[in-house]
Amino acid sequence: MKNLVILGGGYGGMRVLQRLFPNQLPNDVEVTLIDKAPYHSLKTEFYALAAGTISDQHVRVAFPEHPRLKIRYGCVKRIDLEEKCVYVDDQMIAYDDLIVGLGCEDKYHGVPGALEHTYSIQSIDASRATYQTLNNLPAHATVSIVGAGLSGVELASELRESRPDLKIILFDRGKLILSAFPERLSNYVQTWFTSNGVEIVNSANITKVEPNILYNHDEPIQSDAIVWTAGIQPNKVVRDLDVEKDPQGRVVLTKYHNLPDDENVYILGDCASLPHAPSAQLAEGQAEQIVQVLLHRWKGEALPDELPTIKLKGILGSLGKKHGFGLVAERPITGRVARLLKSGILWMYKHHSG
Repeated sequence: MKNLVILGGGYGGMRVLQRLFPNQLPNDVEVTLIDKAPYHSLKTEFYALAAGTISDQHVRVAFPEHPRLKIRYGCVKRIDLEEKCVYVDDQMIAYDDLIVGLGCEDKYHGVPGALEHTYSIQSIDASRATYQTLNNLPAHATVSIVGAGLSGVELASELRESRPDLKIILFDRGKLILSAFPERLSNYVQTWFTSNGVEIVNSANITKVEPNILYNHDEPIQSDAIVWTAGIQPNKVVRDLDVEKDPQGRVVLTKYHNLPDDENVYILGDCASLPHAPSAQLAEGQAEQIVQVLLHRWKGEALPDELPTIKLKGILGSLGKKHGFGLVAERPITGRVARLLKSGILWMYKHHSG
């Protein structure tokens, strides 16, 4: 019996399971899923959990059940490519095929004190801790959010609705927030923040963080809580792998999503070097293709010369519960329609397996 081991039950890992079960998995293959938590977490909604506008239960989805699916709970410590095994806490688990979807961690860009003195929304545990801190703050406290990408923008807007008494400052390196989006969307979001009393600091350069003090261009700014959303990097287990990586530390792959020197090891999601920025959509699209490659290889069939380009349908962001923004089929949308679309997609994912 072959053992397919999947590290991480994130969006990509879940999509692999949904496509293999209940009836695509060959009879001579079993699957072992390894994750720290006994459920899949909706990472795209961690900002709302941290802001206190949804409960923990809203961001959890049960893993599928199947007689040939084993779920091991624990923390992955190391991958041994030569011995074809992974170390989970104090256990060693052998694999025949391995899918690595361990996700990402905050990237602090060498800023002194950022790791020690800021809060995070990169994991469900970190988001819970951030929720406790933000929602225990006294009235008129100051919250500084570093990074005005999608995560920072959604956290700031959701926190504004959850705690209108707080002073919220959003720091962004660019001249306009969400600089990767069309200027129309950036202007719309920046205007929303201005009209809702969220302070935007553009062209920011965070040089140091101390307890309750953020230094922007070396100028101290007193903050009762500091949340870091200013960049990501692959999980440390992947960073420690002795394989080729791109400048962002993501693993370079073949067109079939496996290591160039090992066709039995696939890298999925935030840890993979791909043409697009990491996202849940991209991880799911990659997972679909990995399943097809595995099925061909398990049957001893030739692989297609090329795999189709992964097509992303768009991206949607929230501005509280009533407004939103995004790109759908490369068309900018704003306002209530964008927010309703995002809510509908989230409902479909939770109730209809993605």
